[in-house]
Amino acid sequence: MSTIPITKRGAEKLKGELHRLKTVDRPGVIQAIAEARAQGDLSENAEYDAAKDRQGFVEGRIQEIEGKLSAAQIIDPVSVDAGGRVVFGTTVALEDESTGEVVNYQIVGEDEADLKLGLINISSPIARALIGKEEGDVAEVQAPGGLRRYEIVGVSYI
Repeated sequence: MSTIPITKRGAEKLKGELHRLKTVDRPGVIQAIAEARAQGDLSENAEYDAAKDRQGFVEGRIQEIEGKLSAAQIIDPVSVDAGGRVVFGTTVALEDESTGEVVNYQIVGEDEADLKLGLINISSPIARALIGKEEGDVAEVQAPGGLRRYEIVGVSYI
């Protein structure tokens, strides 16, 4: 099985979700199933069906998170020294050459990505265009609206 890169913050977030699923959601679903069973006939019991569906979701998510964490390669961006190059975990300041707008993105794993927070997936087109580049370089990204050019104005490992 190949390793999945994830930042330290992302791994902690997944561990927190796993803990909640095991200590809050799973017992809650078990209780809901017990209450639905106590109502009698299970063949037409919507609460029982809903609780069993929820149990399937919770157990599936637990397995998914445990699998991801077991295959995770946890990377702390602070400890990365890439000599100014853009690598996984790097926070990059980009200037759009056509508008002059400056945006900041951190390159993270698939489970952590959230564009509203400036976290972009390592496999996204913009992240792939940035990897290996340095401050002052220009990255060309094929976006839905056409080719975009970004100048890298800052690289930090935070």
